[in-house]
Amino acid sequence: MFSTKFYVDTTRKDSLMLRITNNRKKVEMSMGLKISPDELEAALSGSSRNIRLEKMLASWTSQIKDLMLELADKKETDKDVKEIRVILQERLLGFAPTQQPKDEKPEGNFTAYFQNFIDGKENKGTKGVYKHTLDKIRSFDPDVDMKRFEDIDLKWLTDFETFCAKTASKNARNIHLRNIRAVFNNAIDYEITSAYPFRRFKIHPEVTRKRSLTVEELRAFIRMDVEGYQQFYKDMFLLSFFFIGINAVDLAKLTCITNDNRIEYDRAKTHRKYSIKVETEALAIINKYRGSSNLLCIADRWSDHRNFLHQLNKALKNMGAVVRVGRGGKKVRTPAFPNLSSYWCRHTWATIAYNDCGISEDIIGQALGHASSHTTTSIYINRNAKLVDEANRRVLDWVLYDKR
Repeated sequence: MFSTKFYVDTTRKDSLMLRITNNRKKVEMSMGLKISPDELEAALSGSSRNIRLEKMLASWTSQIKDLMLELADKKETDKDVKEIRVILQERLLGFAPTQQPKDEKPEGNFTAYFQNFIDGKENKGTKGVYKHTLDKIRSFDPDVDMKRFEDIDLKWLTDFETFCAKTASKNARNIHLRNIRAVFNNAIDYEITSAYPFRRFKIHPEVTRKRSLTVEELRAFIRMDVEGYQQFYKDMFLLSFFFIGINAVDLAKLTCITNDNRIEYDRAKTHRKYSIKVETEALAIINKYRGSSNLLCIADRWSDHRNFLHQLNKALKNMGAVVRVGRGGKKVRTPAFPNLSSYWCRHTWATIAYNDCGISEDIIGQALGHASSHTTTSIYINRNAKLVDEANRRVLDWVLYDKR
């Protein structure tokens, strides 16, 4: 007869594991949870404050014992340990690694599948976003780890959105809802479930606030005197604008200027290829902040681009008039653009290109990495690059020299 043991694998970031042993052979399976060894010990002994974890372990233990009895009744106690694992994965977690028959679509354990979905992501930032959603789900529904996909219905989603509304904006809670929808779509693709509450639950985005500067505001930003430490961040904002709104992570990772005077990179967010001509104004900023390993000194100052982005956005929001008051000379700031962030570069370039320079939507779409104004399925890198170069030059001439 097979035996099992729950344990925490500290080499896998405290993953809860189940070891299955039969006929001196062992296999392991992840239970899709992250807990500490102390939490597991307390839950198994019945002394944990985590009632949800205790209930889950009790349920799993009960189902394991049921399988033991079934195999004994069928005189299959010598069953291969890998086959036992497949059965337990389906019963405890709601899915198995093997292909399900086309006429069977088992309803899987929702959070266990959610955790495996997270583990399959390579990007650290993406993992963090989905983990935040899973944490939010568990805060809302203490019993969610016992639920299957079919339990996440229209009412559950409506109540979850109401719960999130207490602490999050409309767009922030929409991120959680879109993440849940992505997990459902993935589970349906792999025939784990046929449940889909989003047929009747619609995600309505909030109207996005202004995220672009007018040409007059951008010129005022360029002329604005800033504190010494802020000059670097001001120049990085302008360099991003000169490069058609390149984002902070891609700016930090630029390695060189090509022989034909261009920067070329794969955008971190979309993995699409970009190629942008280095204009004279951009080169002046690059020469001012050359890096030892990468093109710019960003990587020399910050090991993580997110720290750079945080400091950049913080500085941008604080730029403006500064006066000292009181005996201690405390600084009192009057920010010129209190909502400004690095993300505004992309919107600002597109807005000025269209409203002030009369550049067509198709060319703007290509400059931003879209195949046209109606689709984002390809990149302009080998298509009409000259037209994009000319468009960027027109935008810079208008903003910097009032020349159309």
